[in-house]
Amino acid sequence: MPLLTAIILAGFVAYCVAWGFGIGDFQGNIELLLLTATVVTALYWLAERLFFLPRRRAAAKALQTQDEQRRAQLASQGITQVDGDVTEALQKLLAQPWWLDWTAGLFPVILIVFALRSFVFEPFRIPSGSMIPTLLIGDFVLVNKFTYGLKLPVLGTRITQGQPLQRGDVVVFHYPIDQRINYIKRVIGLPGDEVVYLDRQLAVNGQAMPKTAVSEFLDESTMLHVKLFDEDLGVKKHQIIIDDRQPLMRLNNVKDFRYKENCRYSIEGIACKVPEGHYLMMGDNRDNSEDSRYWGFVPDANIVGKAFFIWMNTGLKFKHLGSFN
Repeated sequence: MPLLTAIILAGFVAYCVAWGFGIGDFQGNIELLLLTATVVTALYWLAERLFFLPRRRAAAKALQTQDEQRRAQLASQGITQVDGDVTEALQKLLAQPWWLDWTAGLFPVILIVFALRSFVFEPFRIPSGSMIPTLLIGDFVLVNKFTYGLKLPVLGTRITQGQPLQRGDVVVFHYPIDQRINYIKRVIGLPGDEVVYLDRQLAVNGQAMPKTAVSEFLDESTMLHVKLFDEDLGVKKHQIIIDDRQPLMRLNNVKDFRYKENCRYSIEGIACKVPEGHYLMMGDNRDNSEDSRYWGFVPDANIVGKAFFIWMNTGLKFKHLGSFN
């Protein structure tokens, strides 16, 4: 068992190293990793409770009984001062070996982490500037996993319905082109919506979404001043930034995707009919966001959860922490 455990632990370490350093373009799956770790440590935990611990206790009991019998025999002969305290030996017999400490001993912690991450909250780090000014590069956000309904880890099968997505929600989802990657964007179009974004003006179902100029904004990721607006999608206002120096639409960046025939492209922008069971996502950094305008619609099955709280920022911008729209 020690050798088998060492091989299993080495496999986990190799997986994490390959993932962390991107060896061979390796893309890890945290859900699969946690599920595997939970199952493996659960098996060790059961083996410890049902086999290894009872066997150690039986050995300790046998040693204690043997010691008591020896002392009783010597006492019958009038010998009361007996050398050889077995207390330390009993402790060693009952102690978990290292290979159970690193498996069965970790099971409760791994189970709690797995349950919380799968069904309650999941942390997510903002890797790019596509959601500036709402979310900055280096923000760590919490994602609510139960608002839109619970799903089985890895399989993604929905087990509760939850609330429907609302226009304006900030959502984490599996990137449709490579589902190993998670993206974060704002929901702009719901199933059945007609979304038009032309000349930097957004309209949904024929109704222009009001945006009000606020001020200039210094985008620290580019050290350029851009225009800051309040945008109202009908639920809550949020802020977006517009960079007039960027082209309205990069047509050469548009990829092939399912239901692409639902969209009409021009150098001024895009008009799309959102298919049933899908959503159209856009970044708040409108002119510097690779989003549904370029790679298509997000299926409902790809939704991970609703982002709602910034709990840390690598740039130590403490005033930026907290909930957001």
